[in-house]
Amino acid sequence: MLKNKKIILGITGSIAACKAAYLIRALVRKGAEVQVVITPAGKEFITPLTLSTLSRNPVISDFFSNRDGSWHSHVELGLWADAMLIAPATATTIGKMAHGIADNMLVTTYLSCKAPVFIAPAMDLDMFAHPATQQNLSTLRSFGNYIIEPAEGELASRLEGKGRMEEPDRIVEQLENFFTYQNSLQKKKILITAGPTYERIDPVRFIGNYSSGKMGFALAEACARRGAEVTLISGPVSLSAKHPNIRRIDVESAGEMYQAAIEVFPGVHAAILCAAVADYRPEAVMPEKIKRENKEDMTLDLTANKDIAASLGAIRRKGQVLAGFALETTDELINAGSKLRKKNLDFIVLNSLREPGAGFRIDTNKISILDNKGEVTDYPLKSKQEAASDVVDKLITLLK
Repeated sequence: MLKNKKIILGITGSIAACKAAYLIRALVRKGAEVQVVITPAGKEFITPLTLSTLSRNPVISDFFSNRDGSWHSHVELGLWADAMLIAPATATTIGKMAHGIADNMLVTTYLSCKAPVFIAPAMDLDMFAHPATQQNLSTLRSFGNYIIEPAEGELASRLEGKGRMEEPDRIVEQLENFFTYQNSLQKKKILITAGPTYERIDPVRFIGNYSSGKMGFALAEACARRGAEVTLISGPVSLSAKHPNIRRIDVESAGEMYQAAIEVFPGVHAAILCAAVADYRPEAVMPEKIKRENKEDMTLDLTANKDIAASLGAIRRKGQVLAGFALETTDELINAGSKLRKKNLDFIVLNSLREPGAGFRIDTNKISILDNKGEVTDYPLKSKQEAASDVVDKLITLLK
């Protein structure tokens, strides 16, 4: 899948720059055309001559390499590429990319790049774990960049921990996987629900939950990047959908989400129900703010909302794929499996609040996928963007 692909390889000032030689060789063997852009610090670790020999292209480092008026256009490079890969990516470069500090050729090329961007961090374990680095990586993920997580092992400092740049073969494998699935949802229409629902008690109070919508929005972006036409039905969240292939419908209550889903579902090929929908709503909504009036207790009478997943499972036509989510706190596999069968789903994505790094209001998730054939696939802790890609991979196998 890398044959004839144009790859910009950005190299920064890390001891892991020595791996760039193997990375270039692997990409070229797969048929890719590689253009190296290296920072001044990167040249302290590996020479442009080595990189040029392996890539068969002159290495670009400075805006002005000659004093004859010629210059390297970062804009043309950004338009030329099918993908940009920064490997190794130091904490400094990651910080500059996250904040748009365009003081070298690599960062200006990144800011001009129209193609997908892959970032392979490489640094000491404490630098990688530092909140500033993690915040910068979260920012880059939110821009739609792909972070290739570093491995654990012995570092240049002789310490052991997470910070080693991923091995070249694994990086190439991830690029191949991306291009394999890039247009795999072309001409497919996908419905995704995301976020919480708010069930009004009175004009100022509601029953809700802690869902931020991050997982659902990551799923919408992942499907859109693979060519799908996405309808995203979102509860009240502060997130924004970035991809032009995403049509967003904003709702507040479970009833509104149900109505929107029922209307959209007949016209799609698949639906992923990720929203944390309230099971119950107040039986009566007060028209004015409820006053305390020296009362120490108040009773709310609740009534059940319509079950969106079960309703769609009952009307789905042959060939439609329907997936759901199950957030559990006890007997996770049993409860998720029961939900899978009762709601007539093809597969269900399980996450447990007992797993560190999984759940609401965070950027990571640890999922398991259960399908209606009885197969269970467990995944390690990943960013929600990466977990979304795993879910979409499963969806694609069923749509085929």
